[in-house]
Amino acid sequence: MITVQDVFSKFYTAYQNEYSPNKMQSCASRCIIACRTSELGATVYKCNSCEHTSVSYNSCKNRHCPLCQGVKKAVWVDKRNKDIIDAPYFHLVFTMPSELRMLIYQNQKLLYNLMHKCVSETLLELAKDKKYLGAQIGFFSILHTWGQNLD
Repeated sequence: MITVQDVFSKFYTAYQNEYSPNKMQSCASRCIIACRTSELGATVYKCNSCEHTSVSYNSCKNRHCPLCQGVKKAVWVDKRNKDIIDAPYFHLVFTMPSELRMLIYQNQKLLYNLMHKCVSETLLELAKDKKYLGAQIGFFSILHTWGQNLD
């Protein structure tokens, strides 16, 4: 089975040379590549009776690493499933125009905060209007920095 770590290990250098990822992206990528390898060290276990030796490589503990966060994510999803109420909901997606991507990439903190603020104000205003819903709503806003094709 091919893992995310395998893909990063094989293609990240070429990706890095072509796209110049920022400091945070580079750090996460290096962590994913090094996770549970000798690069991060290991603990060696040895049985006193049979002399069997086992090596356990250290994890990177990066929040973006699927090896480290897979179990945590599963536990979190399981807990959230218990919180789901039996009520209708709507899934909305707000997409930024492709022409703005480079500007946003270069001003991420400012423009992502502005985007969340605009989305929030838009949802609250439209939901309050009797023409649409006539209600006070609650919502989650999640930022995905990639599209359907994972660009």
